[in-house]
Amino acid sequence: MSGGRQKEMPAGADAARPLGELEKKIGYVFRDRAFLEEAMTHSSYTNECRDRRPQCNERLEFLGDSVLSVITSDLLFAEFPREDEGFLTRTRAALVCENTLAVLASEIGLGDYMRFGNGEIASGGGKNRKSIIADAFEALLAAIYLDSGMDSARAFLLPRLRRMTGEVVKRGTEDYKSMLQRIVQQTPEEELRYEEMGEEGPPHDRIFHFAVYLNSNLLGEGTGRTKREAEQEAAHRALIMLGELD
Repeated sequence: MSGGRQKEMPAGADAARPLGELEKKIGYVFRDRAFLEEAMTHSSYTNECRDRRPQCNERLEFLGDSVLSVITSDLLFAEFPREDEGFLTRTRAALVCENTLAVLASEIGLGDYMRFGNGEIASGGGKNRKSIIADAFEALLAAIYLDSGMDSARAFLLPRLRRMTGEVVKRGTEDYKSMLQRIVQQTPEEELRYEEMGEEGPPHDRIFHFAVYLNSNLLGEGTGRTKREAEQEAAHRALIMLGELD
């Protein structure tokens, strides 16, 4: 019976917005909608399916990471012909990092179109977790690439990437930890330290929590899929608190 069939799938799919709406928002209509469905399927949803187990977006994320790197490298190589390898490498790292991808994903409300398992939704993660929507953005890029090739992937990504490149170059490519350390070192007696506050999630999707202190004063807290990412986010929050960043 159709009612029984519906129970085989987690209820998290019901909360996802129509994919046709997402296609209109990004200005691209898929020839094979299955690519888009896979890109918008989180592993938590797949893990809760009892019978038919749709493919989650982790494989697409893997491919999208490479597509993103190629397009970003091409753009920077063409846009900055006089800059050296160090500048290009630092700028690319800033553009393909989780923070930047999460911003791009948030701008199109990507998390609203994703299918999550009930457990992920109940944990307060899902579309609110930066690492998840950043990964989904890479998966979406790969889905477009597989659906109709690199030209379509470039057309989707380049306008967004050019804008973010301008912002990255304007603020400089110094990472948040280095920037915070440089500011603190102006007062030699001050001590800056990072402290791990905990971690959560399954082994394949670990989330780390870090705090940064100036002497005994908490400056900022951050989370990330690696300890380095969590420290960088904590430093970012500290710089905002100190008025060094908007």
